[in-house]
Amino acid sequence: MPHHGHDEEHDQHEEPVSFQDKRRIDPETGRVRQPQDVPAEDGDALSQAERILNDAAGADAADEGITGAQEPDVAGVSAREEELRADLQRLQAEFVNYKRRVERDRNVAKDAAIVSVISALLPVLDDLDAARAAGDLAEGPFAAIATKFDGVLAGFGLERQDQEALGGEPFDPSQHEAVIRQPSAEVPEEHIVQVFRNGYVREGRVLRAAQVMVSAGAEG
Repeated sequence: MPHHGHDEEHDQHEEPVSFQDKRRIDPETGRVRQPQDVPAEDGDALSQAERILNDAAGADAADEGITGAQEPDVAGVSAREEELRADLQRLQAEFVNYKRRVERDRNVAKDAAIVSVISALLPVLDDLDAARAAGDLAEGPFAAIATKFDGVLAGFGLERQDQEALGGEPFDPSQHEAVIRQPSAEVPEEHIVQVFRNGYVREGRVLRAAQVMVSAGAEG
């Protein structure tokens, strides 16, 4: 006697049957189906290739994201480099200007010191000139010392404006001090006749004006 109950249990455990319509002609419309209209099986080669391509594209996108995160910002680095270069050039220019100012200040201080020493020695030079005019320095050891002393001062740019240098030269009120004016038939008017006290000039700067007699021209 057949056991119908057992057959019914067996039928309940059977998997449902499914199928895919792979026909190229749509039975309802009669048109040729396009490839995208035809369902693809999971094991279809086209589907597998599509999945591989999609996976590869996703991997490339991820790699590009990682690479982009690791690559430096070239534009930002270039801008920073230009900024640092500009700062360096500015500092170099400031340093050059600083060196020039220091050198200029050093020269000014040096000149001021030389002028100060020479100005303090002018009375000594007057005494030597007086002794020389009196004939006391014509010869002997003091004459040699006076000559060396004049040479040292000349090495610092000092120029003596004495009778030899100014006699007969035009009178210049910016460099000479007119003590007296006197008619002279030999010296033209407004020219120096005689130097009473020597003057001294250094590099165009008058340290002391020479005291002179100025010609008033020939008596008329």
